Amino acid sequence: MPRKRKNILLITSDQQHWNTLGFRNPEVSTPNLDRLASQGTTFSRAYCPNPTCTPTRSSLITGQYPSQHGAWTLGTKLSEAQHTVGEDFTAAGYRTALVGKAHFQPLASTEQYPSSESYPLLQDLDYWRTFTGPFYGFQRVELARNHTNEGHAGQHYGIWLEDSGCDNWRDYFLQPAGTMDPAEKHTWRIPEQYHYDAWIAERTNALLAEYTESEEPFFLWSSFFDPHPPYLVPEPWDTMYDPNKLTIPAVVPGEHEANPPHFGMTQQRDPDFSAYLESGKGIHGMHSHLHDDHELRKNIAVYYGMISLMDKYIGTILDQLERLGLADDTVVVFTSDHGHAFGHHGLIAKGPFHYEDLIRVPMIVRHPEQRERGQVSDALQSLVDYAPTFLGLAGLPIPNAMTGLDQSAVWQGEQTRLRDHILCENHHEPTAIHLKTYVEDRYKLTVYYNREYGELFDLHSDPGELRNLWNDPEAAELKSRLLLRYIWAELGKEPMWMPRVSGA
Repeated sequence: MPRKRKNILLITSDQQHWNTLGFRNPEVSTPNLDRLASQGTTFSRAYCPNPTCTPTRSSLITGQYPSQHGAWTLGTKLSEAQHTVGEDFTAAGYRTALVGKAHFQPLASTEQYPSSESYPLLQDLDYWRTFTGPFYGFQRVELARNHTNEGHAGQHYGIWLEDSGCDNWRDYFLQPAGTMDPAEKHTWRIPEQYHYDAWIAERTNALLAEYTESEEPFFLWSSFFDPHPPYLVPEPWDTMYDPNKLTIPAVVPGEHEANPPHFGMTQQRDPDFSAYLESGKGIHGMHSHLHDDHELRKNIAVYYGMISLMDKYIGTILDQLERLGLADDTVVVFTSDHGHAFGHHGLIAKGPFHYEDLIRVPMIVRHPEQRERGQVSDALQSLVDYAPTFLGLAGLPIPNAMTGLDQSAVWQGEQTRLRDHILCENHHEPTAIHLKTYVEDRYKLTVYYNREYGELFDLHSDPGELRNLWNDPEAAELKSRLLLRYIWAELGKEPMWMPRVSGA
């Protein structure tokens, strides 16, 4: 007999371009995510609330924008005092767990803002052998911090490597955790059986079996690290794609002439970004993005290989749901925390550039009771909506402090659309980079704090975002109208968590 309360399984990738799923892009192979899409709904207009990890991941579990929950950029920390969706599920009798990447905290720790995801604690395996939660509302966590061979290896992943018989696991990682040569590219020498994809899938499947045995509903987040650079993947995935057969985007001559100054600076050999780096901590993307086309082709071939390897292990999780008889009781959601540029507009990776490539994300929802399957919806989605929507799907109360929208009716196919706009934030204090983007069905507006420049794109007539209309006299009335709508959107996201109980 089906459970009365639906389970929630959230599967995320990291820094995955929205158009890197096989059923949308024949140049990349993702048979298991394609299978999920054929059984559910693909949302083609899904956006992150911030194009970096910590802010968006914090929004996922709080249902608030970065400017509200406090983890507003990389290097900040989500306060343990912030209410999270895991707390609501736990209070309702759900089992809650996170396996893989958290990144709610920085790599550095201070007395005022301690971080358990920082050195040296993250490599203290004795600590992690006894700590599995609670952590930000999750009863159980099994964590790691790595992207491929980065030197942060440790936490529960390091313990799993040792318990799996990989005694020399430090050989596959850079200093200070290991001894791997930093010059190695593309082929990661770690055997696939010890890759963190295998760890995440194995531990996820073990928890699913545990929840089935106990007959308890669950909220489980399987958080993969790929395809975030460095571009490294084990054999044979490193040679799965022929670099010369891939379509590689490139900058269009003159496209940055009407853009804010830092766009064009990325196409210079030695740009001077000192005016943007007053904090001394740097900003992702504020450097030259000039690159060798041959090297980029190989990087993207490996990037696709990382996606295909991840897809394999996502497939084992989907298979486990079927094997355990959980599929009919479980809402499965796949997405990524933000996008990735691999040549688009001449850009590489990420930065304060709110192109669709960086703020749009892949998104698939499979609901056991949705009316139609294999559908593609252009309904606007934001990752800030996930926490309230998960609660809505489970029939649980939604805290008033959550400013995201409950999109459960849209996810179940009962309603066509709910949102009429998206907001995306990007704040680097005290630098000159503080921007917010307003997106609606057709138009997209980006404003910069204390700056008269900005961006305005018509996504219907100019889907490649090549013609910035911000200073176009013919678009002046449109810009004025969109600025007013943006202000309304900002006013509308204010949390109204305190009820009014008296007239005075």
